[in-house]
Amino acid sequence: MDITLLAAIALVVVLLAVGGFFLVRSQRSVTPGKDETKPEVTGGATAAPPEEDRERDEGTVATPPAQAPPVPAETVEEPEAEPAAPELETPPPSAGRMVRLRQRLARSQNSLGQGLLNLLSSDSLTEDTWEEIEDTLITADIGVTSATQIVENLRTRVKVLGTRGPDDVRGLLREELLAQLGGDTDRTVRTEPHGERPAVIMVVGVNGTGKTTTTGKLARVLIGDGRSVVLGAADTFRAAATEQLQTWGGRVGAPVVSKEEGADPASVAFDTVARGAEEGADTVIIDTAGRLHTKTGLMDELGKVKRVVEKKSRVDEVLLVLDATTGQNGLRQARVFAEVVNITGIALTKLDGTAKGGIIVQVQRELGVPVKLVGLGEGPDDLAPFDPEVFVDALLTQE
Repeated sequence: MDITLLAAIALVVVLLAVGGFFLVRSQRSVTPGKDETKPEVTGGATAAPPEEDRERDEGTVATPPAQAPPVPAETVEEPEAEPAAPELETPPPSAGRMVRLRQRLARSQNSLGQGLLNLLSSDSLTEDTWEEIEDTLITADIGVTSATQIVENLRTRVKVLGTRGPDDVRGLLREELLAQLGGDTDRTVRTEPHGERPAVIMVVGVNGTGKTTTTGKLARVLIGDGRSVVLGAADTFRAAATEQLQTWGGRVGAPVVSKEEGADPASVAFDTVARGAEEGADTVIIDTAGRLHTKTGLMDELGKVKRVVEKKSRVDEVLLVLDATTGQNGLRQARVFAEVVNITGIALTKLDGTAKGGIIVQVQRELGVPVKLVGLGEGPDDLAPFDPEVFVDALLTQE
């Protein structure tokens, strides 16, 4: 046999032997023996996945696996509930309001009234006593002129009558104070509509006197009397004023006309009157922005508001809101406002928090403008038509 042929046969035998050896090793590496531990199957074409895994892969399982942490309750968003409409309130009528608030007024003014009564009831009315009486009146912001006149009248009557019993003295002082307050003055707030035209009221004053609050309380007074009211938020420089007025209106069902912050207040006032006429309202009340009486530009703007309103309707009332605690400064404010917009009445606020109620006398004397409304507290129904007799009786009440 040829040597080359023998060498080829030998090479084939060797290759077959080597291939067989590796085949056996390969099978031993994947086939466990009796003493070997079968490895965990993590995948592979022939491994069947658990039923739950198959369903999740197919998109049929929406819940997380059992070992997943539960979703916190606060992460589940619930639809927001619609805000409940405010329940409409039924304010009490204006009749008798000041009588109901008389005790509160008496507490705040008692030191003034009792001081005067004690001085007048003293055994000896000397010159010093009369000067002290006059000083007490001036301190209460009643004004020098009015205080002097009251003292002179009292001195004359005490001398003529020759009696100074407590009841007599109280009666004399009551008559003098009523005379100074103008007991017969017409204090009606003109709120009656004129045919198809509503009555129009403008509320003016300096910052911080309570104009917006007074506007809202006045709306309550009128609605308590059975009137329909439309409010105008013409204080466009202070967003809070519009929100505050909307709150007041919402509580009693009075619609509020407003515009964006910084809008022309005259246009708001004009639109308010137009809406009042369209809806057949009895009264329109326009709340204006607070302004310093010393700022000429702002005062001119207030005059413009009134002129624009008068193109649509006559302005029946211009109420100046004064803070009773400002004293003499309140009188200076009143003079400037009266020159610009022709004040027709005064709404005196915070009268329950001061013993300086004499400002009523002084304002009326200087301007010839009556006090028509008084604020006697922070409650929604603490605004009352001013009644001079109730005021004086509260002043002279002995507790």
